[in-house]
Amino acid sequence: MQANNQTTSTRWADAFLRGTGTLWFLVAVIGQLAFVVFILAYYGPRTAGGDYASWNDKQLIMGFVEGDFWGNVSFAVHVFLAAIMTFGGIFQLIPVLRRNAPTLHRWNGRMFLTTAMILSFTGIGMTWFRGANLHVVSGSITSINGLMIIVFGALTFRYAVARKIAIHERWAMRTFMVANGVWFFRLSIMAWVVLNQGPRGMNATLSGWGDILVACTAYFLPVISLEIYQAGKRSRSAGTKIATGLYVIAMTALTVVGVFGAISFMWLPDL
Repeated sequence: MQANNQTTSTRWADAFLRGTGTLWFLVAVIGQLAFVVFILAYYGPRTAGGDYASWNDKQLIMGFVEGDFWGNVSFAVHVFLAAIMTFGGIFQLIPVLRRNAPTLHRWNGRMFLTTAMILSFTGIGMTWFRGANLHVVSGSITSINGLMIIVFGALTFRYAVARKIAIHERWAMRTFMVANGVWFFRLSIMAWVVLNQGPRGMNATLSGWGDILVACTAYFLPVISLEIYQAGKRSRSAGTKIATGLYVIAMTALTVVGVFGAISFMWLPDL
């Protein structure tokens, strides 16, 4: 009887943990779709109309620069590929599509990895060769994220080719987390500002203690949280699963605050 009770509690805890993961994913989908809509609605008409200088109407580290043809092309490619990658990444994580449309899953995955790699290389290039950074610390943190995308993406592809699907899926999830670093960064900024009722510890060069804390949180905490979630799923302890689920709920609450702040104060006012 005791063993049966333990099995029931473990199953309940496992369902609870999976439910919290699904809840976070649904919140993330809303936030990511909002990000994609903003990119297309803000930069699309300006680029299509040839009004490249208006890119700079949005506060940027470095957008359009007169006479810098290749730099401007890199910026445009970077922005629009970010929308494609973000949209494609959402579909990669939907289980029903993986099961019922494996061909779509494979080709969408290739597109996601390709765009993520291009974004990483162009992002690192713009940071250090185009001067698209305001401080060496924030630029270095962003570049570390770019290198993580390249390494994680390569491992994701390697294990897919080797048909080691379980390992491939773990690295794919890690790649998803680090590839969305820019999205997490915007959410982290707004969550920090909303919770602190102002830009505490932040400055114009992104070198304040608040800026550095937010950057590290945005680029590293998501993949750490993923590992915590996966470890909780593997655990046989109901208590560990419940504790992990509560942690995921806390991260979901922060994501909600970040999504709300980004939509309300960062994206919607400029549309």
